[in-house]
Amino acid sequence: MTIEVTHEQLVVEHRRPEARRRRWERKYRTVLLVADGLAAVVAALVIHGAYGRWAVALVLPPTWIVAMLAHRSYDRSALGLGGEEYRRVLRGAVALPALAALAYWLFTRDSGLLHDMTMAAVPATVIALPVRYTLRRRLHRRWARGRDRSTTLLVGPSRGIVELVSVLRRGGGQELQAAGVCLSDPQNAAEIRKLGLPVLGGVGDMDDVVRALGITTVVALPVPETDASVLRRMAWTAAAQGVDFLLAPVLSEVSASRLAVRPTNGVPLLRIQAPNLSRISRLPKELLDRTLAAALLLLLALPMLLIALVVRLDSSGPALFRQQRVGRYGDHFTMLKFRTMRPDSEALRADLEHLNRNSDGLLFKVKGDPRITRVGSFLRRSSLDELPQLLNVVRGHMSLVGPRPPLPEEVEAYTPDIKRRLLVKPGLTGLWQVSGRSDLPWEEAVRLDLGYVDNWSMSLDVSILLRTGSAVVRGTGAY
Repeated sequence: MTIEVTHEQLVVEHRRPEARRRRWERKYRTVLLVADGLAAVVAALVIHGAYGRWAVALVLPPTWIVAMLAHRSYDRSALGLGGEEYRRVLRGAVALPALAALAYWLFTRDSGLLHDMTMAAVPATVIALPVRYTLRRRLHRRWARGRDRSTTLLVGPSRGIVELVSVLRRGGGQELQAAGVCLSDPQNAAEIRKLGLPVLGGVGDMDDVVRALGITTVVALPVPETDASVLRRMAWTAAAQGVDFLLAPVLSEVSASRLAVRPTNGVPLLRIQAPNLSRISRLPKELLDRTLAAALLLLLALPMLLIALVVRLDSSGPALFRQQRVGRYGDHFTMLKFRTMRPDSEALRADLEHLNRNSDGLLFKVKGDPRITRVGSFLRRSSLDELPQLLNVVRGHMSLVGPRPPLPEEVEAYTPDIKRRLLVKPGLTGLWQVSGRSDLPWEEAVRLDLGYVDNWSMSLDVSILLRTGSAVVRGTGAY
């Protein structure tokens, strides 16, 4: 297999990347620059109002832009990626006082200006982060509607491509839009066609396919039977055509923050950092969980009492439902919920087995379950039935964010891989809850929980908490 690229093609086509840069990328970067400039102006006005100085209004906007440029917050690699964009903005905000100090020593000895520039970093950051969040959400909505997406060619073995496509499709709106496949094993083309993707040839046809379809991104998967020179030639071809070349790792479900390239004798080795689940690293999470849960209990004490009263008046039985669940390291605890079913619900379960929507796994969920009371149906749709679990969080049995708390009989059927869910405390909310809850198949629920365990961070917890509100309002999978 050969991929021919002449010297003339290299000279002419290496000029294409700038010309073929995506429109959304240019617009996104332009809007960010304008928004950052306005954020700096507003921050300067805030400082002027507080300290009565106009000089900062002249110095802050260009200095803020320089700080953002220095920390690559406008780079292609960060645009629309949320967490990475925010981190770069925060690093730039931290660097702003250092830039102000440098200007102080080089150009002026005005200590008041140094103070004002340092103070201005706070309002500028408070404005810049929500702007980026809003722009990112807008961009993702456009991707979900099929707009501004990158026409993508997948290259590699059929089995790896099937797995990659399943991961890409389950993520909702995202940039890559698979236009076709070039297979290293064309005899398995039928597997790809089942996905609704055209097979456009073999690996050696990549160059022609990129030209014919106007491909903007090539995603290559490692092919065991080929050597590194093949991938290198593919990268050269992509560069000559002015398209992005992405190499998909063998491992999926690994967050970018856990990946780092470690060059060794010219070989770029990919280092995967082990999940950081030590007690010390999770201490801030423990403190935040219990403090916030206690505050919410105080705030919601009266509404919870009213819910308990309504549950008792609606049907016979206790207001609270108690059930044994399995927590971290397999420890059992009593989970609390507002009762949403008839008292004899467990005795009736066997009669409803044929209606179980999760027959592919260990969960038991029935849509339109006749055992659910009138009030219980509302409590489930609104997730108000889970409020008593705040007591479990305060007691240390659960976290605000984590995997779904499993039943003991479910855990007994776990494989060794699935038991990794028990390395962290179960959560009142989590990736499973904000991604569809009971509508998700068992395999998908397990994937989300294991992904949370392996990629846990405080920023991930915060993002899940922010998504919980909209998930509750939608009520998807809540029954």
